[in-house]
Amino acid sequence: MPPTAAVTTVKRRPRNDLGQYDDLVDEWWDPFGSFAMLHWIAEARAALIPPAVVSGAVLVDVACGAGLLSPHVAPKGYRHVGIDLTSSALALAAGHGVAAVRGNAMSLPLASGVADVVCAGEILEHVADVPATVAEACRVLRPGGLLVLDTIADTPLARLLAVGVAERVPGGAPPGLHDPALFVDRRALQTECARHGIRLAMRGMRPSVPDLVLWLARRRPAARMVPTFTTSVLFQGHGTKEHP
Repeated sequence: MPPTAAVTTVKRRPRNDLGQYDDLVDEWWDPFGSFAMLHWIAEARAALIPPAVVSGAVLVDVACGAGLLSPHVAPKGYRHVGIDLTSSALALAAGHGVAAVRGNAMSLPLASGVADVVCAGEILEHVADVPATVAEACRVLRPGGLLVLDTIADTPLARLLAVGVAERVPGGAPPGLHDPALFVDRRALQTECARHGIRLAMRGMRPSVPDLVLWLARRRPAARMVPTFTTSVLFQGHGTKEHP
């Protein structure tokens, strides 16, 4: 009888399981890999960050992953401090010039008021306690400093597009990366930011369709994120922390 073929079993992790980032560690810096859209969003996030106005200005990158923000903020003159829970991603971030620190977004291992800019990109839709995460981001931000974030709205449309569609198309999120139960209430987010002295302005964004077509054809290494008329799926927020 012929030998029995070996069967490879791939463990299916629960939604929003941190272990997925270890499983996909080789995908982080592949422009056509599983995290491609995170590169596009990182560039859009960086567009909201002005150049540093003082020497030694600090940018704290909450849930920095493999440091995808670094190529876009390095020319702006900040000391880029990245916080993340995934050691494999932090090792990659350190290799891209990020001062990588292992820590939880809901309890940042940093002193209050140390940051001139705090970025919280693609993290709020992954945490169990959004108010605690927002409070920590605002705590480490100095008065007059800038908060920049992006996340997924808690709407039926976002659940359809970010999970039902995006997990099935190239460039979308890897299957299981998001738990739609954690998507973010926009009004509650603005209220939490206001409690900490930040009036959060929001705008929606999506990939440019022509760019996406060229990316799918591998004729362009990235797609630009462009503004939309609605914040009901993927949105950015930014605001300056008021002086006491």
